[in-house]
Amino acid sequence: MLSSPTGFAECLHEWEDLEKDYQQIQETHRLYKQKLEEVTRLQDSCSSAIARQRKKQRELTASLLECKEKHSTSKLSVEDMEAIDEIQNSINDRSSAFFEMEAFLPKKNGLYLSLVLGNVNVTLLNKQAKFAYKDEYEKFKLVLTVILFLFSFMCRLISYRALDALFNFLLVWYYCTLTIRESILISNGSRIKGWWVFHHYVSTFLSGVMLTWPEGVLYQMFRSQFLTYSLYQSFVQFLQYYYQSGCLYRLRALGERHNMDLTVEGFQSWMWRGLSFLLPFLFFGQFWQLYNSITLFRMFQLPECKEWQVAMCGCSYMVLFMGNFFTTVGVVYQKYMNNQDKSKSL
Repeated sequence: MLSSPTGFAECLHEWEDLEKDYQQIQETHRLYKQKLEEVTRLQDSCSSAIARQRKKQRELTASLLECKEKHSTSKLSVEDMEAIDEIQNSINDRSSAFFEMEAFLPKKNGLYLSLVLGNVNVTLLNKQAKFAYKDEYEKFKLVLTVILFLFSFMCRLISYRALDALFNFLLVWYYCTLTIRESILISNGSRIKGWWVFHHYVSTFLSGVMLTWPEGVLYQMFRSQFLTYSLYQSFVQFLQYYYQSGCLYRLRALGERHNMDLTVEGFQSWMWRGLSFLLPFLFFGQFWQLYNSITLFRMFQLPECKEWQVAMCGCSYMVLFMGNFFTTVGVVYQKYMNNQDKSKSL
């Protein structure tokens, strides 16, 4: 009975401490909201200023071009022409600087992200968050590549249509997820663009068509070839990840690549070192896509072919082959010509 007052006094003291902490939390939260509003105003102000600068720079660039075109009839001196060139170079440099600034500013989502996520702001506002999201994306690709390799190997051993459907569903989910994650990364400063972005949209469509292909003679005719190709594709993607991540690590350490650059399912100019190692694997996989396309088009000509999926898969593989092959050849040719120009200048 004598311990009750002491226990109540301790509880009362504990409550007073909690009350003080609560008041401090309220003040901290009020200050947080105030700073958040200030940050929002600064973001809007900075975005508007960049937009105004870009508009004025475009107008100034057009005026400078007119001055240079009229140089023969005007009284511009050599010093004036040098000043014009210097201004144009500075404008080009500022375009890169604005790109870096906008990577930390909220921006409107593109059409694809707007359809998928609406108007949710996906811009990460500090470098640590951007790098963490990029690294998580790379780990996601690596883990799913291993899972797809094992899954395709299991499907190759066990002929069961439901298992095939589950594998194709996993492919659809994987490529859909990649397109969303890549769009978010692009909004945060990653420079992946062109065919290597569109490539995943085509792969999503192809996987979706394969998922809907009904069981039948034609499906069984193509099944083994498709699963063997999937095994090889996962193997090449695994090689690409380790090779490209090593290249990026070295180039970032030397300051030659942007910190938000990603590994891609193809060949880019910064992968030139060690070209003889990776390129044959890529070309073999690309010509396998052509072989898949030709096989499907031949199947489509058979009298028993009734499935529309045969022609759609054939067209998709042809698009993948042409996009992958010509993009890779274009990058290799461009890099080769650049190296030739450097050799001549030396």
